Amino acid sequence: MKKGKYIVLFILAAATLTASLRVSAQKENALIRSGNRYYKKKQIDQSEKEYQEAVKKAPDNPTANYNLGNAQFRKNNFEEAARSYETSVAHGTDNAGREKGLYNKGVALAKQKKLPESIDAWKNALKLDASDEDARENLQKALMEQKQQQSQQQKDQKDQKDKKDKKDQKDPKDDKDKKDQPQQPKPQPSKLNKQQVEQLLKALQQKENDIQDKMNQNKVKSSTQPEKDW
Repeated sequence: MKKGKYIVLFILAAATLTASLRVSAQKENALIRSGNRYYKKKQIDQSEKEYQEAVKKAPDNPTANYNLGNAQFRKNNFEEAARSYETSVAHGTDNAGREKGLYNKGVALAKQKKLPESIDAWKNALKLDASDEDARENLQKALMEQKQQQSQQQKDQKDQKDKKDKKDQKDPKDDKDKKDQPQQPKPQPSKLNKQQVEQLLKALQQKENDIQDKMNQNKVKSSTQPEKDW
């Protein structure tokens, strides 16, 4: 695509004006020419003001609206630019100017990620001028991008459906069986520290020693008893 087409000014040449034009119409065109001078100097804010004044005086002026759209586009006000181009197309009297308006409208819409709307704008531009290679190239790219988006959307929908089907196929009995199984008691970790363990071992050893001593005492006592008389 050739660069810069969307900023090409559709200027109403002074030679097309006739002596029968009203004074107000002459003022409109004077504002447009002033706006064009600012625009060419890249003084976009000032050019926008001039075009806006021209539109106020003649809301249906296709040239004023088209050039206003260019200034708005330059300031990244793509939504406003698209509306200005649309007004220019709606009130345009020649196909060349309307085709340019539709082309630029398509670019402004594409900047807003409005792909279907931009496709329609470029299709309509080609209806007016089938030789516009820029419009044709943009249309082809937009249609390709739209097809890719639709394919991705279908893939996402299929993935979601497959995921849902897989979840629905899960046997609820599995969860019930797990709930019915007795829970195995978890081994309780020892809460005794090292010192407490040693004290417990000593106590057990002492108890064992006490039992052994008692047994020895009983043995000595029995040996000192007199023998039984027969």
